[in-house]
Amino acid sequence: MDKIIKTDAEWREQLSDLAFKVTRKHGTERAGTHENFPKDPGTYMCVCCGAPLFDQGAKFESGTGWPSFYEPLSPEQVGESVDRGFFMTRTEVHCARCDAHLGHVFPDGPAPTGLRYCMNGVALTFEPAD
Repeated sequence: MDKIIKTDAEWREQLSDLAFKVTRKHGTERAGTHENFPKDPGTYMCVCCGAPLFDQGAKFESGTGWPSFYEPLSPEQVGESVDRGFFMTRTEVHCARCDAHLGHVFPDGPAPTGLRYCMNGVALTFEPAD
């Protein structure tokens, strides 16, 4: 996988203001603002670089107001780092290809992994299956 590196100015040209704030500046969208993704089979992609990140089959209703998945398409597609913001320690999830901030992963998800990848909807696009 080729790494994608752009300047803030290049990302700003490509992204909406909210998508830039979330993906490039580690922001968080308000809960419940992007729960209108289709229920059909497909793949969730990085809004910045188009990398495939999550399969619709791994999506579940977490009740948090953010799209949640119990696993990524492939562990190589996402990276993790420690986030000590807001007076707590969390595990941040980012796109391995372009380093876009996607959200956080928590150990309170459903089987089979027990994980909850709590993603910002504005950081994702949906590609329906063929």
